[in-house]
Amino acid sequence: MILFYSDYLEGCHPEILKRLQQTNLDQTPGYGVDDYCNQARAIIKEVCGTPDADIHFLVGGTQTNATVISSALKPYQGVLCATTGHINAHETGAVEHTGHKVLALEGKDGKINASQVEDALSAQHNDPSYEHIVQPGMLYISYPTELGTIYSKQELIDIKKVCAKWDIPLFIDGARLGYGLTSSKCDLTIKDIAAIADVFYIGGTKQGALFGEAVVINKESLKKDFRYNIKQNGGMLAKGRLLGIQFATLFTDNLYFEIARNANRLADKLRNALKSKGYRMLAESPTNQVFPILSDEKAEELAASFGFEEWGRIDNSHTAVRFCTSWATTDEQIDSLIAAL
Repeated sequence: MILFYSDYLEGCHPEILKRLQQTNLDQTPGYGVDDYCNQARAIIKEVCGTPDADIHFLVGGTQTNATVISSALKPYQGVLCATTGHINAHETGAVEHTGHKVLALEGKDGKINASQVEDALSAQHNDPSYEHIVQPGMLYISYPTELGTIYSKQELIDIKKVCAKWDIPLFIDGARLGYGLTSSKCDLTIKDIAAIADVFYIGGTKQGALFGEAVVINKESLKKDFRYNIKQNGGMLAKGRLLGIQFATLFTDNLYFEIARNANRLADKLRNALKSKGYRMLAESPTNQVFPILSDEKAEELAASFGFEEWGRIDNSHTAVRFCTSWATTDEQIDSLIAAL
């Protein structure tokens, strides 16, 4: 059985495992104030071109999203996102559990645009009963989106202009950031992301780390007391150096982007094969997530040898599914799947 359920099915990249073993018996202070974490912070600041940013390391994506969002919002505020956004569709109400409503906007292929954000903010502000309505206090988008699609640089600039006009922070979920930035369709760099976002995070869990996300905070008002929020949300790892070591390794010799680029290459190989065989796609994803529409008969046949995620019914006899490549996916695995198709 070859599994394509997601991009975190394997352990971690061998270079990370090697580095963790080399440093295993080192004694360091806890909670992310050790030299390894400081080294990783310095590397990330340089890569992002953000010398004044605050860098914090958390364990997983849901924990990171809930911590960032709850720390930025006032009690009466909610967060805008696409209906397909991870915080709205795949986090079991984690944001609502912190006391903040997710304000979902209908997107196209997982994306929302600046006009939608402007309309949502204007509608709340101009409603005569505005004090009785949850106030949008932050915008959340993911790069790539849940459907593997990506925003262009201009789209993000336009969205940021609206956020700046209404004085709400733009938060970019980068759980799969490397896959987006190394896509052949991408016109952004990580420095562009860092210049546009008020706060974003660099995903490790889905990109070669055992676990971990690196939060980059640019907006001054979001920096104050952020570690209190990490602790209160259960995100302050006692053995914090394990996170620092992993991110320092990922950003040495361009490893983070190289392994993401290879995952995209293999996803493109699968995607092109699917199209050549006449399969339709749910969304035109240029990243490591592939969303073909399969007949129920074909899906059942493939499920005997391959693991993949059912994404949604299309009609009475067809289902959209997701195949996900990762840093560890091989050409041989993709070739086996293509042959079965």
